[in-house]
Amino acid sequence: MLDEMVRDKCGVFGIFGNSRAAEMSYLGLYALQHRGQESAGIVTSDKGQFNLHKAMGQVSEVFGKKSNIEKLTGRNAIGHTRYSTTGASSLLNIQPFLITNRNSHLAIAHNGNLTNSLELKTKLDAQGSIFQTTSDTEIILHLAAVSKKKTQFERICSALKKLRGAYSLLLMTEDSIIAARDPQGFRPLALGKLGKSWLVASETCAFDIVGAKYIRDIEPGEVVEISAKGVKSTFLKDNSRHAFCVFEYIYFARPDSKVFGENVDKVRRRLGRLLAREHPVEADIVIGIPDSANTATLGYAEESGIRFEIGLIRNHYVGRTFIDPSQKTRDFDVRLKFNPVTGVLKNRRVVLVDDSIVRGTTSKKIIKMIREAGAKEIHFRVSSPPIISPCFFGIDMPTRKELIAANQSVTKIEKYLEVDSLRYLSVEGMLAMPSLPDTTFCHGCFTGKYPIKVPQINGKMRLG
Repeated sequence: MLDEMVRDKCGVFGIFGNSRAAEMSYLGLYALQHRGQESAGIVTSDKGQFNLHKAMGQVSEVFGKKSNIEKLTGRNAIGHTRYSTTGASSLLNIQPFLITNRNSHLAIAHNGNLTNSLELKTKLDAQGSIFQTTSDTEIILHLAAVSKKKTQFERICSALKKLRGAYSLLLMTEDSIIAARDPQGFRPLALGKLGKSWLVASETCAFDIVGAKYIRDIEPGEVVEISAKGVKSTFLKDNSRHAFCVFEYIYFARPDSKVFGENVDKVRRRLGRLLAREHPVEADIVIGIPDSANTATLGYAEESGIRFEIGLIRNHYVGRTFIDPSQKTRDFDVRLKFNPVTGVLKNRRVVLVDDSIVRGTTSKKIIKMIREAGAKEIHFRVSSPPIISPCFFGIDMPTRKELIAANQSVTKIEKYLEVDSLRYLSVEGMLAMPSLPDTTFCHGCFTGKYPIKVPQINGKMRLG
């Protein structure tokens, strides 16, 4: 459970060749709602005519009226659910974006964050491009529009080669859907199939809800064109090493998804087991902060032999605590979101497991509730290392000065939270948990070491 002022990236879903494309996209986005609760949109293609509906709000709110789905006719669709990582929270920035260029339609949905967006936008401005939004995604459309390549697919590939940073993209032309992933592979993107229809989604849980089969991941640097001719794959030439976001495993992805070739649930359970090995403690019960820490908590309980209990009840009708931009509303959400189970906690020595601490303010409130419920001791265990640096690749984290671990020692954080002990998982332990080599992950938020250059202002790293 991340603290407030941290926003996830976005979720994308696409389907080609299905008479219920809009309905399938709605369901797919519903499964990806955890990746973005600010706005949602779907665009469909119907014999050269494009139909678009998007608005602020969650998927069920945007597409709650049956008519909003029924007007999205066509057999191909791409959809998007969003948090604003780059670009203001506004109607203009809601995706998918749809343009007409050279008498052809082109729609786009983006999950990630471009690190060279300012440089690219400056050049395009000088060439006469007129921007309608403040989103870095629009830059990709302009790059494709000014490309001298002959075909639309070639123009899109030409644009992608100029990008730096994180992008898992879906684009829709009048006769195809194109999926692309940056050469480092920061964000997940998967390919699935339902009968004769092809699907692409940020996470495999979006395939499960529509009954589709996961085929494989879109590879880093891969551009996949899905059309009536089938699936065509090409690769952008880039020698960059992979840099999968390790935070997908720790928090963002749903536990029932398969991400970067691993089941998220299994990775989180391993994180909890190693946390128990690294930081054992005598206690009566182990509880987790629901829901994202549940699996790591089970791992900790299994390894430690301490009984797992449900000590906090979460109100699922309240969104993640960092969603609302108003601090006052976020504080109110914390009180609405969790309630301690007094009968479980009273007079018990409690191990409290969470997946991360960002600012510490939400954790402090929860710990106070547990203490007031009668817990005799509280030992806080975190299944990731201290977060000491911002993310530049699609997660809207606070600035370094707002990250508690960037400015305080573990001992001082322990005192601030008013717990009997606080321990984090080591970086080495975190990187050992997935079966992939540790060199394939981006862990810049935990180490300050980024796999590619981060944005600079006056020669200094931009810290948000």
